[in-house]
Amino acid sequence: MGIVNFIAEIDAEITRLEHARTLLSAAASPAAKKRGRPAWAVKAVTAKPVKKKRKLSPEGRARIVAAAKARWAKARAANK
Repeated sequence: MGIVNFIAEIDAEITRLEHARTLLSAAASPAAKKRGRPAWAVKAVTAKPVKKKRKLSPEGRARIVAAAKARWAKARAANK
């Protein structure tokens, strides 16, 4: 009777291990859910075209600097 119980316990253990193996192999498959951003979202983010930097001419920059200096001079004059 001891051997029959022992064999039954081994069979139960084998069944439990096979079930665990099935679960682990399903989790390791490529179709398993992964953490993080989905692949399609990463492609959408990296597919953005890179905007070209706009160039400012020296004359345009000089006009902006002159306007800023005039604004600050006006603000300083208003404070005095």
